[in-house]
Amino acid sequence: MAYTTIDKPKLHFEGIKYLGSSSAVTVSGLQFQPDWVWIKDRDNGNNHCLVDAVRGVGKYLKANGTAAEIDSSSQSISAFTSDGFTVGTANPANESASTTRGFISWNWKANGQGSSNTDGSINTAYTSVNSTAGFSISKYTGTGSAGATFGHGLGVAPKVVIIKKTNNTGQWCVGSHYLDSSWDYFLFLDDAAGNANADNVFNDVAPSSSTVTLGNHSFSNNNGDEYIAYCFAEKTGYSKFGSYTGSGSTDGPYIYLGFKPAFFMTRRYDSGNSWNIFDNKRSATGGTNEITYNLNADGPDAEQTSTTYNDVDFYANGVHIREDNNGVNAASGTYFYMAFAEMPIVSSGNVPATAR
Repeated sequence: MAYTTIDKPKLHFEGIKYLGSSSAVTVSGLQFQPDWVWIKDRDNGNNHCLVDAVRGVGKYLKANGTAAEIDSSSQSISAFTSDGFTVGTANPANESASTTRGFISWNWKANGQGSSNTDGSINTAYTSVNSTAGFSISKYTGTGSAGATFGHGLGVAPKVVIIKKTNNTGQWCVGSHYLDSSWDYFLFLDDAAGNANADNVFNDVAPSSSTVTLGNHSFSNNNGDEYIAYCFAEKTGYSKFGSYTGSGSTDGPYIYLGFKPAFFMTRRYDSGNSWNIFDNKRSATGGTNEITYNLNADGPDAEQTSTTYNDVDFYANGVHIREDNNGVNAASGTYFYMAFAEMPIVSSGNVPATAR
């Protein structure tokens, strides 16, 4: 039995913490040069800051907002380095007031700026691909034609696609096989609205092994507008996406992942609620399985630290939901999740993962 395709997830994804400062900060310690960096101030109500190598340093998007891309190296990333990145001097990526808990960044490896992909009817300006980890970033210009496609470069069909217009205002669209196998429904990353039905975002067509199909909605394919797309395929022992049903109990569902999680993001989709992000770098009870610190992707709020609000356990092979609130575990509520590994349950060398 194959437990993993990736023995060392830290070569492809890892979170890292740093403290705010009144001067530029170089964040180091990763085992790769990151190509997608998602930063959030833990102490203050600042916006999320998302930067990728395809759009280039300095250009950031807000996960919690609909604004167009902002170009400011002082507010975001001024350089990618071989094991991290350098941030400027201002929020949302740096702030001298953020020195208690500081900042968290979640970092994914693709393949630098990449190159054009001609697999679809839309030739991407750049597509950066890490086929080993099942992650790619594509930049394309919309045509306004329903049924248009762009190439994602993964070689297998992605299970999650996240799209954002970059040159104009527009909401973030999250499509997934686990939300709707026909790709009719999607979620907004930037707000807490329930599952949205719009067949002209993904044109009711699931991605293929080479392309993502678009409708003619302004969120994904307005003529002349520019877009960025983040595509994720599942990789055994490294990434898992799916859904679960809440129990309304403080002894909630157990979600088997097949790996020890490093990152877990969940969102109720049968009704409106926030995205909740947990990771192995932030916890009020360090050294235990309990993960008590939580951030919302769709809001600028500081980190929530209450152990009674949202609370999960990270185990050697999955996640246990510990709270009974609507955010993570309403009775009969349905939830979508994305998870990435710290360590596979068993490596190819038969080294087992352990809980904390």
